[in-house]
Amino acid sequence: MAVLALALAAILMLWVAVLLAFAGPLSARWREPVLRHPLLIIESDDWGAGPLTQADALNRLSALLQRVRDCSGRPAVMTLGVVLEVPDGPLIAATHCSEYHALSLADSRFDAVRAAMQGGIDADVFAPQLHGQCHYWPAAVMAAAKSDSRVHDWLTAPEPAATEDLPSVLQSRWVDASILPSRTLSPEAIQQAVAAEVATYQVVLGRAPEVAVATTFVWSDPVEAAWAQAGVEVIITPGHRATCRNAAGQPGCEDASMLAGERSLSGQTYLVRDVYFEPALGHTPQRLVESVQMRTRQGRASLIETHRFNFLQAQDASLATLESGLTAALTACPDLHFMTPLELARVMNDLDPNWIESRLMPRWAAWSARLDEVPRFRRVARLTGLALPLAWLEHAA
Repeated sequence: MAVLALALAAILMLWVAVLLAFAGPLSARWREPVLRHPLLIIESDDWGAGPLTQADALNRLSALLQRVRDCSGRPAVMTLGVVLEVPDGPLIAATHCSEYHALSLADSRFDAVRAAMQGGIDADVFAPQLHGQCHYWPAAVMAAAKSDSRVHDWLTAPEPAATEDLPSVLQSRWVDASILPSRTLSPEAIQQAVAAEVATYQVVLGRAPEVAVATTFVWSDPVEAAWAQAGVEVIITPGHRATCRNAAGQPGCEDASMLAGERSLSGQTYLVRDVYFEPALGHTPQRLVESVQMRTRQGRASLIETHRFNFLQAQDASLATLESGLTAALTACPDLHFMTPLELARVMNDLDPNWIESRLMPRWAAWSARLDEVPRFRRVARLTGLALPLAWLEHAA
């Protein structure tokens, strides 16, 4: 009996050691709010200034979203990451590409685009978010144009440009990626740029931005501080923050990771968008359904990332795939709800009992479902036998 007791004590001590070794990520996932209901938000970026064909795409998206209703009768919600300007190609060409000139979303050429955006907002199916004054840092693009004919031609195009056609490295707004690795921008330059884009957003949409999402998910503490000063409450993230473009041109210099409901140093609420759904790239409705089911088991919202190019390049097919995915998700999760990111952040901050789970066993089940994403934890748990009591508790929950 003494030997058995010693063996059990040794095993318990080993399990405690494993839990302590992974205490940071395990406890963070326990603190992360657990949703009581399945929740889906379509997050779509790059809308606003750009090709004039957006107006038709937005009108068709609005009609689609209004047809799809959740268990409470609410229509599906799609966020619009709004871009507020593109280059004014003819004016830049007139300077032989020596001076940058902007074509604002407030320009009369975009009247139909703005009207389509506002129509969806009024129908409660579009939720605008600040994506940026532009989908690039103008000085970086101008510098790159001196040696890259593609960028030169893009800047001087006679029609409003599509930022998707820029080299991806130049689509990051909050770094100077004209030279790699990218260079940081001064806090003063960032502060001025945010103030200018917030003012433009107010003019175009008649409201200040409350939610922001950085282009290409490259941003920094000074950007968050400037957003906070402008009144931004919520930041959409992929679960980590890149602060540069590395020597290979990829987002890098990660300096933070985050879970939904955590706060930035400047006080904003982070949300995590981690489901990639691009119908034009061959993503199927089942991809959306499986993502919703997984995040429901985890007690999380499904923030579905998709981009404007899907609905401009392969519009009919992409619209059909999106509608099929939403319909299939409602069939798979009959109590699925739609909501805006701002509403989600506020129910998390308020610990709204209608949405946030407080009972122990449902929280345990959601926490257990989140453990697979903790690097090496499941493997170590199996090797030490800790997986057995965890599996039993998960089953009991």
